[in-house]
Amino acid sequence: MTISPTHLIIDTQVTTAVLVKFLQNEIRKAGFNRAVLGLSGGIDSALSCYLVSHALGPENVLAVRMPYAASSPESLEHAGLVIEDLGIAHETIDITPMIEPLFALTPDMSPLRKGNVMARARMMILFDRSMAWNGLVIGTSNKTELLLGYGTIYGDLASALNPIGDLYKTQVRQLSRALGVPQPILDKAPSADLIPGQTDEGDFGFSYAEVDVLLQMMVDERYNPEEAVAEGFAPEFVRRVGLMMQRSHYKRVMPIIPKISARTVGHDFRYLRDWGT
Repeated sequence: MTISPTHLIIDTQVTTAVLVKFLQNEIRKAGFNRAVLGLSGGIDSALSCYLVSHALGPENVLAVRMPYAASSPESLEHAGLVIEDLGIAHETIDITPMIEPLFALTPDMSPLRKGNVMARARMMILFDRSMAWNGLVIGTSNKTELLLGYGTIYGDLASALNPIGDLYKTQVRQLSRALGVPQPILDKAPSADLIPGQTDEGDFGFSYAEVDVLLQMMVDERYNPEEAVAEGFAPEFVRRVGLMMQRSHYKRVMPIIPKISARTVGHDFRYLRDWGT
């Protein structure tokens, strides 16, 4: 079967219902009724914000904007559009004073390392606000990013629940349109906004539209590399995407623990029935 972009089309009404119910069930199962998330001004965090607002009510959602000195002013503005549209509680915390002393201690720090520091500083803030607000931290990484390892471990990849983690970027766009995410957010190029002028697709060297079709084929349909090439993808592109998935797997799991005893955390610590599931 030939995989085409049409295989990425979702039923937005059904998907919304499933994700809203997921958020309600999992948040309340953990003993919470509120949620906290970082609102960057990008489409992924905006969609997560709309979903959790639908699930819990906007009065139970805290969105935190965390700009750095070099962040785009547009990001703050676009996050503000979401805050205004949903009527959610919000806070803005400038991370510049927190991380500049570390940068000063390491003058040769690369832009990539600086970006990782920013991402982890933001997550530290979110988990602190999670305790103060008494709400779970909601994730904002989509399936494409997770599979390619495009995120910072214990930074933007950290969360208690991630409602959009099984949606490819293409599908995030579909659902965002359906839920009324503001048009300026839908229109702009995806960017982590860690480095001025940075875009996701510029970092990748390929488009989300192209890689989503390949990932759908390799992950969901279980095509092997040879079969993917036979469908028309360049061998080097297939090889590179496969390596990106393989080498970033450690980011998608809890720290791996070697099995020594009969019941090992992360392997078989408890049965599902012991958690009431």
